[in-house]
Amino acid sequence: MFKKTMIVLAASAAALLAATSSGSAQTRLKWAHVYETSEPFHTASVWAAQEIGKRTNGRYLIDVYPASQLGKEADINQGLSLGSVDIIISGSSFAAKSYPPIGVTYYPYTFRDADHLLAYTKSDIFKELAKGYEDKSGHHIVAVSYYGVRQTSSNRPIKACADMKGLKMRVPDVPAYLAMPRACGANTAPIAFAEVYLALQNGTVEAQENPLTTIEAKKFYEVQKYIVLTGHIVDHLNTVVAGALWKRLAEEDRKIFTDVAQEAAAKATAEVKEREAKLVAFFKEKGLTVTEVDKNEFRDAVMKNVSFESFDYRKSDWERIQAVK
Repeated sequence: MFKKTMIVLAASAAALLAATSSGSAQTRLKWAHVYETSEPFHTASVWAAQEIGKRTNGRYLIDVYPASQLGKEADINQGLSLGSVDIIISGSSFAAKSYPPIGVTYYPYTFRDADHLLAYTKSDIFKELAKGYEDKSGHHIVAVSYYGVRQTSSNRPIKACADMKGLKMRVPDVPAYLAMPRACGANTAPIAFAEVYLALQNGTVEAQENPLTTIEAKKFYEVQKYIVLTGHIVDHLNTVVAGALWKRLAEEDRKIFTDVAQEAAAKATAEVKEREAKLVAFFKEKGLTVTEVDKNEFRDAVMKNVSFESFDYRKSDWERIQAVK
């Protein structure tokens, strides 16, 4: 009887040890962004989280927090250093707060179109800027997604740059985003992304700028009358892994995280490009007036009124990006 009892106890101890070992082997991570659950940046993030779990045999369990659940974009960027988040999706404009030169991609009219942007992400100049960001911040960019071409929505008709004079316009508090509106004379307001709809609805601001896909997802078209195709920034998002996590990942796991993040970025990019192509017709159906403008006029205003040096950007970097094929 004693022997039998000892065998049972030994088996129980072994099972408990195995469960404890299994539990300790699994690392739980937080992946955060500010986008809606309907947007491809979220659906691709959820896919990536699950796929990393599969490819690492369950060693990583990643929870995705969309729609600013873990804070505004500035908060989640700070969270990479504070340890409150492990992976984020965010624009280079926020990365530029740590390393200003990487923000040159947001200088208006830098990229010709989505394909030019994607070619840049495979170029030497991108690698140099991404390394500069990592050296300064400690965090590692694993992938880039196309976010869309930023356009303007307004409750005032805009046909030329001069029509924006005095326009109360929500723009993120990032120098490159502010460049075009301010060059055209708009009065800008740095309202948090999650609060833009209400600000447009109650008249705190008359206008804002974002890709068409975001204008649809956030339903800004419900409280705006005009879509103005200023096309001032071809925008992108980075998938960034916190330095603390990246340092402790084995080389094999770094490859898995990178491969999966890049596959997810490609999925999101394809969805954005497809949806973006259909949205002009969608907004017209909703009763908005969609206006084409002379982008060269807007570009000339920016080049005349905004210097690279005022942003801590290097004009040589911009020129190298312009030359990317």
